[in-house]
Amino acid sequence: MPEGSKMKKPDVKVVLLGDMNVGKSSLLHRYTERKFKDTISTVGGAFYLKQWGPYNVSIWDTAGREQFHGLGSLYCRGAAAVILTYDVTNWQSLAELEERFLSLTDTANHDCIYALVGNKADLTDASAQLPPEGDAGSRTECEDEEVLSACPTPPASPASLTGVKLHKQVTREDALALYGRILRYKGLDEKNSVPAEKVCFETSAKTGYNVDSLFETLFDLVLPSMLRKRHENKESPTVDLEDYRGTHKRSRSACC
Repeated sequence: MPEGSKMKKPDVKVVLLGDMNVGKSSLLHRYTERKFKDTISTVGGAFYLKQWGPYNVSIWDTAGREQFHGLGSLYCRGAAAVILTYDVTNWQSLAELEERFLSLTDTANHDCIYALVGNKADLTDASAQLPPEGDAGSRTECEDEEVLSACPTPPASPASLTGVKLHKQVTREDALALYGRILRYKGLDEKNSVPAEKVCFETSAKTGYNVDSLFETLFDLVLPSMLRKRHENKESPTVDLEDYRGTHKRSRSACC
């Protein structure tokens, strides 16, 4: 197998959880591909590998639809961080995190970090409607084409049609309160846990608002887990089967 085609072993796992249509896949595409995509609902789950400095981070995008709900606990197994995502214009999407998705994280690491992310902030907050300064990746795929008329237009939101902001149903205070309940559910001491203000974000996958800050902050927080995983891999190295097969074939051909 060519060296460049070998799958790199992840140092840490990050999982996105949340109801359908809150924008989990769009957040991930914005961070990894630097552009906005109108995506269809994820079926089952999707896996991405992100190189962050010398480390490899696996990011799992999970389905929010009810029929795939049982897979969530499988994807959360061994997770160092879970991004619980909701839609700031939909109160029920926040309630679903506590009612449906929180129990799925029971298979995550004991020191897992939980981030609460309110997406679609551009629909309620004027400051989130403009892309970050100097972000060349804030264009949509259509804007990357020279002939805009030849590119299909994504479904327009009410805010983009009328210029009127939508009502914000979930406040930052609501998210901070939920974070406190998550810590209590996990039996964690708030004083010894990551402060809520550091892991509660409002983002916009469409404009890129706060998306980089979300992922980079989370990767910084799970750095101790990355270092521990690297150390464990050195203590108990795994066998590369491709290398073993190659060595085994060479040894047999040299034999009489």
